[in-house]
Amino acid sequence: MAIIHIDDQSYEVDAGHNLLQACLSLGFDLPYFCWHPAMGSVGACRQCAVKQFQNEEDTKGRIVMSCMTPAQDSTRISIHDPEAKAFRTSIIEWLMINHPHDCPVCEEGGECHLQDMTQLTGHTYRRYRFKKRTFRNQYLGPFVKHEMNRCIACYRCVRFYREYAGGKDLNVFATHHHVYFGRHEDGVLENEFSGNLVEVCPTGVFTDKTLSARYTRKWDLQTAPSLCVHCSLGCNTSPGERYGELRRIQNRYSQAVNGYFLCDRGRFGYDFVNSDRRIRQPLWREKNGEKAEVVPKAEARQYLASLLSQAGRIIGIGSPRASLEANFALRTLVGPENFYSGIAAREQQLISLILHILKNRPVRSASLQDAEQADAILILGEDVTNTAPRLALTLRQSVRHRAFEIADQQKIPRWQDSAVRNAAQQQRNPLFIASPVATRLDDIATQTWHAAPEDLARLGFAVAHELNSEAPAVANLSEALRKLAQPIAQALTSAKRPLIISGTGCQSETIIQAAANVASALGGDDNKVNLLFTVPECNSLGLGLMEGGDLGQAFQALEKGTADTLIVLENDLYRRADKEAIDAALSAAKQLILIDHINHATAAKAQLALPAATFAEGDGTLVNQEGRAQRFFQVFVPEGDIQESWRWLKEAITAAGHEEGLWHDLDGVTRACAESIDSLRNIPQAAPPATFRIQGMRIAREPHRYSGRTAMGAHLSVHEPKPPADPDSPFSFSMEGYYGQLPGALIPYFWAPAWNSVQSVNKFQEEVGGPLRGGIPGIRLIEPPPEAKAIYFEQTPPAFPHREDQWLILPLYHIFGSEELSILAPAIAERAPRPYLALHPEDAAKLEVAPGGGVELILAGKPYHLPVCYQKTLPQGIAGIPWGLPALKDMAHLPAWGQLSKEVP
Repeated sequence: MAIIHIDDQSYEVDAGHNLLQACLSLGFDLPYFCWHPAMGSVGACRQCAVKQFQNEEDTKGRIVMSCMTPAQDSTRISIHDPEAKAFRTSIIEWLMINHPHDCPVCEEGGECHLQDMTQLTGHTYRRYRFKKRTFRNQYLGPFVKHEMNRCIACYRCVRFYREYAGGKDLNVFATHHHVYFGRHEDGVLENEFSGNLVEVCPTGVFTDKTLSARYTRKWDLQTAPSLCVHCSLGCNTSPGERYGELRRIQNRYSQAVNGYFLCDRGRFGYDFVNSDRRIRQPLWREKNGEKAEVVPKAEARQYLASLLSQAGRIIGIGSPRASLEANFALRTLVGPENFYSGIAAREQQLISLILHILKNRPVRSASLQDAEQADAILILGEDVTNTAPRLALTLRQSVRHRAFEIADQQKIPRWQDSAVRNAAQQQRNPLFIASPVATRLDDIATQTWHAAPEDLARLGFAVAHELNSEAPAVANLSEALRKLAQPIAQALTSAKRPLIISGTGCQSETIIQAAANVASALGGDDNKVNLLFTVPECNSLGLGLMEGGDLGQAFQALEKGTADTLIVLENDLYRRADKEAIDAALSAAKQLILIDHINHATAAKAQLALPAATFAEGDGTLVNQEGRAQRFFQVFVPEGDIQESWRWLKEAITAAGHEEGLWHDLDGVTRACAESIDSLRNIPQAAPPATFRIQGMRIAREPHRYSGRTAMGAHLSVHEPKPPADPDSPFSFSMEGYYGQLPGALIPYFWAPAWNSVQSVNKFQEEVGGPLRGGIPGIRLIEPPPEAKAIYFEQTPPAFPHREDQWLILPLYHIFGSEELSILAPAIAERAPRPYLALHPEDAAKLEVAPGGGVELILAGKPYHLPVCYQKTLPQGIAGIPWGLPALKDMAHLPAWGQLSKEVP
């Protein structure tokens, strides 16, 4: 720590910070543009000037840039010195010379950091009267809109895109005073994190194109704390709604999870909430009927009561994309013995194995914050950019710890970004990637190796044995594989904070076991090594903690005739099993009741389909891959008959005649779930209850500038409508409520006086870049037991068996296209690949198929016709198919062996 003096007042600050970060952490309003807490300082904008004095006797001082000056002990500065203020005012005037006067029409207006800083410096009158510099804007794809004339050349965009996110196709081009930030030509931004440019840019150069399509002013958006539902990482978000329509997703800072950034799937995949495929009213159809009939809610309740009163044994199929409360409500209705998870047997076995490892081995389930601190990493069998995208951005920062060590040796402050990068000269911490095919992280990897799942597992077992001879040796280990395992083991042993990453991507138990062996061998009994497993969906781990049967067992119960009625919760079964198996199971059921928000193939078979709320229309708890339970809150009340799944199930329980002890609000369901399932006993601590108040007030979902509440309903009444009641959360559906410091889990948006942009998050942190003052959202449910001992999986797999007439078909994941809900967003669908079959060029040559040529794939007896895509890093004997695309959704069982032949025209 250091003592610095600001305008003759003494303050204790972190000596590792620069003066700008120190001043902002202390609450001072010091303007800046180019600096960002995640990206450090480059001193490009000169806006954060202060006056620094040598000692108490120095009255003259000198102007310095606070972002480029360390917060050393005994430093004396003045923020309010007249010369410093005049300097800052002149800087903003020069920056504004070419900036257009278009605030009334700029989409960033009202949430613009440039507006805030202009007001903060007092620059309210523009003297420049000459022609402004102008540029041509570019098409940058479906996510980001470009308006180059608003640029103030802070360089944040290229620094984030190229240096922080690893993008290659956005750059800065300059001649004289013409500085242009864009691509070398019009085209789609290729990086998976391009949407962060919208928040990184302090002006309106880069804006959200999906919001632009149905634009509304930012202060007219109703928001609530929420979670991303498009992968297992549980990134914190702030969705915004207007006129009953979700308009955008914005990042909500969480130090333990997503920090300042989101992936593009999480930011732009929200449009499924507005999809034409939404189920918005109850639908009734006769058994095997062709057409569904819309019925009123009251009539749907009667149908529900009638179906349940006639039912014998009822079984329920849950969902890894539904909340804990919804799954628990279904479990309560049907009984634990009749509750099934809704995922295939293989996937359930993998999730159960992961939970067994995390609960019983001496390993610690790593958060994204833990991953960013790692100084040696092994990724085993996972393409994290496509299965857990935000983790890939984290790992790009993890490998920079070597650069920081070099900077420390040369006494360069870590926040001095350009100097640190120049000193490091591309030196990085070790990152080893062993995967079936090339990944988007290969460019920063120390070494990569592409092989079949069995061979990847063998590498993991070999590394574990190199680390600790007590770990099982690999039979018939080749010398090449041994030489590959040795440097990995050495790098992990030398690291202070090693990290092992694996997951369900390859659908391989042995890969997960190998990763666990590496972590156990590395840590032993006392040192808990970080182990990060990715899982398929937003609540896969939470559903695993509920311990229901798998999908195949549910089908068996139906086909044996031991169950009459099937209730499916937020799940399209046709994405998870073979069509024939599902058709047979659903035919055996006398009646099918579906509760979901999306119309899909399973909905087409339901006698009664009930409209469920999405994450934006309801409340609930999800458990991410770390085992962190986090709460999402209702953003808006949907029109029509839509309600949370657990409310429909509560009505079903009432209809079945089991009202004793029944819950009436979300807190009641959450408490009952915690009391019934020991693994979930702490979930009520994920967020404060609905009774939480500050100074007797609820928390406002709407910002204090929210407008038009009366006009929005003028077609119904000229009187201002009464805000809806909310029994499930401490929020109000209005602008009336508490503004200010809140518990971390309850911050709907970041706003502070004079800080209207996302930079206002600084006001909510204990120190800039640190945890929120209200605490880290969520609660960890899984910790390694103190008595855990290093136990190894003993069964090592044999080497990959090449077959002359067959190929192993592997799932290949795509950030845009592989996830069920986000693909319904038009912007995401535009980026999704078309169906293809990936082959090594030599395998394609054997089949005499050129790139783009057709092949016939026979998989489980069914023919598929696909164009070939050459993939040089794919091992021979293996083919890959994009996982999850709607056109290929019936390929549920992968990996699997298939036959290939050249398609005959």
